[in-house]
Amino acid sequence: MADSSSGRDDPRFRQINSFRDYFDVDLARTHTFSQSEAASSVDNELLESQQAALLSDGFIILKDLVSAEQLAQLRSEANHWLDKPGRNSFEGERTQRLYGLPEKCRAADDFITHPLILAHLDRLLKPNYLLSQAQVINILSESPAQPLHTDDGFYPWPSPKPVLSVATIFAIDDFTEDNGATVAIPGSHLWGEGRFPEDSDTRVKAVMPAGSCILFLGNLWHGGGENYSGESRMAFTGQYCEPYLRTQENYFLSVSKDTAAAVSEDMRRLLGYSIHPPFMGMVNGMHPKRELSLMDSQGES
Repeated sequence: MADSSSGRDDPRFRQINSFRDYFDVDLARTHTFSQSEAASSVDNELLESQQAALLSDGFIILKDLVSAEQLAQLRSEANHWLDKPGRNSFEGERTQRLYGLPEKCRAADDFITHPLILAHLDRLLKPNYLLSQAQVINILSESPAQPLHTDDGFYPWPSPKPVLSVATIFAIDDFTEDNGATVAIPGSHLWGEGRFPEDSDTRVKAVMPAGSCILFLGNLWHGGGENYSGESRMAFTGQYCEPYLRTQENYFLSVSKDTAAAVSEDMRRLLGYSIHPPFMGMVNGMHPKRELSLMDSQGES
């Protein structure tokens, strides 16, 4: 790779004796690993406490993470696109979903790259973890409950799984008992192979004010609740995965190079403009960020 220290005289390579030694080593010369400065400044004592609860229950509720102004901006941008309901019972036949968010709604960046969320992800996943999908979900009134599910069920890994993915659901509207608040089963991320939800399992509704977030592990059983409130309930969800897994949304196709060049480094990394050692994510043997640099240098739009 042109962006890797491939010269045999490089001292880092003299210490690598086998192919496996490449797996967790940052080999890039120019576009090395990057981390969020805001996330690195989050209080460690707070993180430790929240992580303990997250690993025990499979989820935590974080109150008041984004402002009323940020909520209003995302709602305004999303409403421009929201129209058709879902195509099946999982998407929700009375639920509107907006995909391809990083290209369509710049206001979503603040939710996707929230420092506290990234600080948790930094502890749970390998460097250069990816944004797997991001959506605005608007559950209309009279919508039945979504089937309970796990977000990492499509990865063929026996349960109990390691942490392969992590998800957030931000309340754009207040989440209440009767408007479709997310339902979670505490501890279900620890279930073994073949264990599925039963009527006797404890269920918790993520009742929380707008601007708050439920953060949960990808193997937690959960689902959107029934909405019988008479009003719609809007949320933002972001899902993140290990850098060696395939993402649900293909952001190289849905996000333009212009947008990728303009967003923050945190967003760019999450969209896949990174390398997982030794060379996963390369483009023509080079770091994908060079595609953006090349575009800029040639003055292409």
